[in-house]
Amino acid sequence: MTEQPPTAEYRIEDLAHISGATVRTIRAYQDRGLLPRPERRGRANVYGDAHLARLRQIADLLDRGYTLASIKELLEAWDAGLDLGGVLGLVAEIDGPWTDEEASRISRADLDTAFGGTSHDAAVAEAVDLGVLERVPGRDDEFLVPSPQELAVAAELHSAGVPLLAISGHLREVRGQVEHIASRFLDFTTEHVFQPFLDHPPTDAEAAEAAALVRRLRPLAQQTIDAELARAMRTLATRYLRHHLSEALPAESRKADGACGGTRSAGEAEPMAGGPGDVPRPRSAPGPVADPRTATVPATDSAAVSETVPEAASETVVLPSDAVEAVRALVGAENTAAFIAAAAHREVAARTMDALAAGGHGDHGADDPER
Repeated sequence: MTEQPPTAEYRIEDLAHISGATVRTIRAYQDRGLLPRPERRGRANVYGDAHLARLRQIADLLDRGYTLASIKELLEAWDAGLDLGGVLGLVAEIDGPWTDEEASRISRADLDTAFGGTSHDAAVAEAVDLGVLERVPGRDDEFLVPSPQELAVAAELHSAGVPLLAISGHLREVRGQVEHIASRFLDFTTEHVFQPFLDHPPTDAEAAEAAALVRRLRPLAQQTIDAELARAMRTLATRYLRHHLSEALPAESRKADGACGGTRSAGEAEPMAGGPGDVPRPRSAPGPVADPRTATVPATDSAAVSETVPEAASETVVLPSDAVEAVRALVGAENTAAFIAAAAHREVAARTMDALAAGGHGDHGADDPER
C-alpha cells in the first residue's frame, strides 16, 4: 500500500500569496458561498489544495467574462456532481479566435512612417482607446496591433486624404453599428439553435455538440455581412455616381435627361416611392447590351472613344478621360461606347422633340445652337 503525500495546508495570507488573490477577496468569496469555509484548528483557519484550486477556477472564469453570480451557479452544479469539463470546453470554443488574423507589433517610428511620416499623439491615443493599438508594458516606442488589417485600412484612408481623427471617429460609429449586428445575430442563433442547451446545465455530450455548432456557425455572421456590404456598396455607389455625374452635366443635359426619364445601368437599384432616402428596390439585371460599338481609351489626358458601326463610317471622338472612366465604372468597359452613343442619340432626340413642340422643324431644332 502506497503512502499518500500529505495535503498542503495554508494560512489565509499564504493562500492569497500563492493564488494571486488578496486576503479581502478570499474572505468575500467565502461570504458569497464561492469558496468553502476553512478548517478551524484552535484559533487558526487552515486552507488546503481544494481552496487553491477553487480560487484558480474562479479567476479563470472571471477572465472569460463570467459574473460572480454565474460562476456561483456553475460551481454549485459542479459540487452537485455535474462534470464541468464539457461546459468549460464550450466556453473555450466561444472564447477562441473568431478570425484567422494574427496580431503583430509595430514600432512608433514605423507607425509614424505608415501615416505620412508625421507624429500625431492625439491620433495614437485615440487608436489605443479604440483597441486598434495596445501599449506594450515597459516599451513606450512599440505597440501591439491586434488587427494589422484594420490598421492597414486606416493607413490607406489617410493616404487618400482622410484626417486621422476623422478615421477614428468613423471607426467608433461603425463599431457601434457592427456590435448591434453581432448582438442581433447572437439573439437569433440563441433563439433558434442554442436554446435547448441553455435550459439546463448541459452534459458533456450536449456541450460538445454545442461547441461543434459554434465552430460551424462562427463564419456565417462575417460571410453574411461581407455579402450584404458588397450589395449595399454596389447599389449606393452607383446611385452616388449617377447623382454626381448629373450635377456635373450642363443644365440643358439634365433637363433633357429628366424629359426622357433617364436610364439605369444593369443591376442598379430603383428607388421606392416615398423619397430619396427610402430603401432601394433592386431591379432585375437585363442582359448585355447588344451593340457592335467598341471603345478604346488611350492613357492620355483625354480619352478617345472610337465607334465602329456596321455600314457606317468610323469616327474617333476625343473625350475627357475622367468622363470615360466614370462611365466605365457605371456600366462596365464592354458597354462604355454604347452608353456614350446612346446618351448622344438621346440628347439629339430630346432637342428634336423640344423643337417640334415649339412648332419648329426637327432638323433645325436639333442643329440650333441656341437650344
